[in-house]
Amino acid sequence: MKQSVFACVLILTLHACSYGQNKITFGHAHSSAAVQKVGMAITAVENLYVDELNGNKLAEDAIIGLLEKLDPHSNYMTPEEVKEMNEPLQGNFDGIGIQFNMLTDTLYVIQVIPGGPSEKVGILTGDRIIKVNDTLIAGVKMKNTDIMSRLRGPKGTEVNVKVMRNRNPKLLNFKIVRDKIPIYSLDASYMVDAVTGYIKLNRFSATTHDEFKTALDKLMRQGMQNLILDLQNNGGGYLGAAIAIANEFLKQGSLIVYTEGAHQKREDAVASNKGAMQNGRLVVIVDESSASASEIVSGAIQDWDRGVIVGRRTFGKGLVQRAIPLLDGSMIRLTIARYYTPTGRSIQKPYENGNQERYNQDLIDRYNRGEMISADSIHFPDSLKYSTLVDKRTVYGGGGIMPDYFVPVDTARASTLLRELNSNGITYKYATQLNDTKRKTYKKQYRTFEDFNKNFTVMDQMLNEVVDSYRKDTTLHKDDSLSGDRLAKDLLKSASIIKMQIKALVARDIFGENEYYQVINKILDPYNKAIEIIADEKIYNKLLSGKSER
Repeated sequence: MKQSVFACVLILTLHACSYGQNKITFGHAHSSAAVQKVGMAITAVENLYVDELNGNKLAEDAIIGLLEKLDPHSNYMTPEEVKEMNEPLQGNFDGIGIQFNMLTDTLYVIQVIPGGPSEKVGILTGDRIIKVNDTLIAGVKMKNTDIMSRLRGPKGTEVNVKVMRNRNPKLLNFKIVRDKIPIYSLDASYMVDAVTGYIKLNRFSATTHDEFKTALDKLMRQGMQNLILDLQNNGGGYLGAAIAIANEFLKQGSLIVYTEGAHQKREDAVASNKGAMQNGRLVVIVDESSASASEIVSGAIQDWDRGVIVGRRTFGKGLVQRAIPLLDGSMIRLTIARYYTPTGRSIQKPYENGNQERYNQDLIDRYNRGEMISADSIHFPDSLKYSTLVDKRTVYGGGGIMPDYFVPVDTARASTLLRELNSNGITYKYATQLNDTKRKTYKKQYRTFEDFNKNFTVMDQMLNEVVDSYRKDTTLHKDDSLSGDRLAKDLLKSASIIKMQIKALVARDIFGENEYYQVINKILDPYNKAIEIIADEKIYNKLLSGKSER
């Protein structure tokens, strides 16, 4: 294998340089010399180094070392990582059809996908999967990836699981035949009021536009005139999906986004005349975790003054990656261009030679600067100032999309107790136990979600039982200061949130994910502000004109 690593690197380099529709060849002598230099260095190491080396690992390390000097989004992925990344974006995988959480080393089924293999054999929300093919997975500190690898498998193959239900120590046996399982981009869609719809997207995948269109058509048949589009915590995905979603809102001929790089000519994406939501009020909710494709959509809407952006400054990822597959199934994701909003803004936040650690520290730095609390702490240089295309409002590039109306992080109801309950899954486990004992009663008592939403009340006793569970759980590393008066004050401060979380979790168990969001959204400030803005035409128009305080 004396020349194998050199050959691997040389093939890799030539393959990368010829990939794509626009062939890129070594047009300059220094490019070819650079390739030879790298190859000679690796060959020398492999032939002369004092110890035996793993040639494949040496090649991988060389690739990783090369890419990490470029930018934070150019990276190398193993074949396993490629598969894991592609599944959510392709919109399906082979498995048993459940969503689950791992809490205190136990797999809790939080949702059974309708029509999927698990539903067909009788798996229920709230079940705990204890064994998979006679291998114990509960209480053994098994990694999520290891559990998923046991549950997933080729379509048509069987997997045997043993399930604990309703805390009954006698386990139930199920034989599940794996099938193709859809992964949905759309978390929720419903009518907020008689004329306002709400849609929440969690990613931009191959199926996103179809899911969105289906939801949009359904809401329009219910009388929707105005829309709240929730892109909070949406980290992006396919560029094409973002373009398709933005196209639904913009007039024919409107530029949606353009991409350009040193080796890629400018390419424009322009709206057709097929958008179903070109009229009506539009509010888009974003936060610091809204990135990439989310920023393309919100940037296009903001630049054309098509809608009001509400929330906090987005992540700031304005780089386009191309997938370059390698011979062994691994892949390079190489940044080939920047994308620009219709006004010409690059919203990519600063980075230094691929310094990943400092790049990832950015959100923490924002918090420490007070940006999550006050918009006044955010400063953009005049050199990054742009004007929107219709109302000539001032917007900025250079680091995410700044919302038209800023909504700070909720500190009034946040507490150490709330953080501890959420991080340790205490409220979730309590709701699961509540559903175990009350599921049949609740389903009989609340025939419709409307009835449940109106009449189901989380009593103070339930709240106290959650706190008692927290106190009694000896496996938790509790905050030493969280006792006595401090705990009582935290409980008083966060009671409304904890109660609504319990109600939302019960709603998800009885009705589904869509109803979960209808409950939980009521306690979220960005959502409530979006409703306030979209319902008041005067406030909405003032924000779009740039004459309203933010």
